[in-house]
Amino acid sequence: MPSAAFVAGDFKVFDVKGFKPRMDEIRARVRPKLDAFGGSLAPSISRSVGGDVFAHVAKHARRTVNAPDDTWVAFGPDARGYKQHCHFKVSVSRGYVRFLFEVGPEHSDKRRWAAAWRKNAPKIGPVLRRVKHLAWFKNEHDEEPAAPLAELTPETLAGLADELTRTRDGQLIVGRAVQAEEAARWTEAQYRSAALETFRALAPLYRLR
Repeated sequence: MPSAAFVAGDFKVFDVKGFKPRMDEIRARVRPKLDAFGGSLAPSISRSVGGDVFAHVAKHARRTVNAPDDTWVAFGPDARGYKQHCHFKVSVSRGYVRFLFEVGPEHSDKRRWAAAWRKNAPKIGPVLRRVKHLAWFKNEHDEEPAAPLAELTPETLAGLADELTRTRDGQLIVGRAVQAEEAARWTEAQYRSAALETFRALAPLYRLR
């Protein structure tokens, strides 16, 4: 099993021009490390959320022309796929590694989840706002966050649920971004620690029903 620690050359994969050359580099350099992350983290995430969690490494099967600007391993409750469920994600791009919780555009019941968040936000929101490094992202592919959670008022944080239902592609993304320059110096243990600390802090969102 390869090390799951990304090095400087892994981030430079996203500088490669052309669909096939970049995909070849992603498959050769990055995907094996995401596979390693999946096998390493899934059992611990399962314990954190109190249920089975399955790892899904992005294949980018729908893409045939534009090379991806990021790639990832996602963790969700269904062995068949993750997009219809709340999920965690370790994502790598040119400038960052991100540890995320997502309710994506393809979630099977965004309205119900949004209602559960609004109901529980007065209790969960203040806790999340105190967790170091957590931030809100407008889009799942954005490298940089829109705002740290600590800077959002409780009312604004609760209102993020409206992002899910405002448009067809509505989504809610929160998590932590680490710049590539820093992440390239991390050990595998540091990656694992950062992922699990972030996902444990966000586990109450994953468990919302």
